[in-house]
Amino acid sequence: MLLLATDLDGTLLGGHEDEKLKLYKILNENPGIKVVFVTGRGLDSVKPLLDDPIIPNPDYIICDVGATVVDGATLKPVEPIQSEINDRWPGALKVDLYMKEVPGLRKQLVPMERRCSYYYDEAVDMKMLEENAKELGLDVIVSAGKFIDILPGGINKGFTLRKLMEMLNVPEGEIIVAGDTLNDLSLFQTGYNGVVVGGAEDVLKEATADQKSVFHATSNGCGGIIEGFRFFGHLEY
Repeated sequence: MLLLATDLDGTLLGGHEDEKLKLYKILNENPGIKVVFVTGRGLDSVKPLLDDPIIPNPDYIICDVGATVVDGATLKPVEPIQSEINDRWPGALKVDLYMKEVPGLRKQLVPMERRCSYYYDEAVDMKMLEENAKELGLDVIVSAGKFIDILPGGINKGFTLRKLMEMLNVPEGEIIVAGDTLNDLSLFQTGYNGVVVGGAEDVLKEATADQKSVFHATSNGCGGIIEGFRFFGHLEY
């Protein structure tokens, strides 16, 4: 068995069209490959992809940068993981109240649960932001040079994926993670084999440069994932 836990934008949804079609064909035609979407999107932003006849359907979906985890078929929360995450979240109204004081922030108008996401500019007071988040017991993740996610303390993509893999008893050697931005860093910190796809953020490349379990692909998106399959010995794909 092989389990691919992959980011969406810039990763599973990225790359040249022929490479996307090639990877989707591999995933759709090989039932021995399980797929987990791991994304910063909210669940409502993922749902349209589930109706796409070409994009492979996921077995599980981790969204909201790790704050939501659902079964890919039923879209029901995966318990007890989801309840553990819920217990760490004070509510969006309280978070927004604290973050309203911070200059240089603008709320993202996208679907989100158990997280608050913002755009930031050069006027942002990062120290104030981090202090306010810490006061609430929350974590701050910065990515793509313009996005800030405020998350329940200790929650990120890697935390939730590891909890899910342990619950499903998936051997570590059968897992490959893939991503392209700094909010994917926690995936590579799990110790699972990982693929940083081509075109990834430089800060992610630098942060994973010395990790022996991480392969840095040259091809963008899906092409990079295919490179990773071969690098980690899955030559049949």
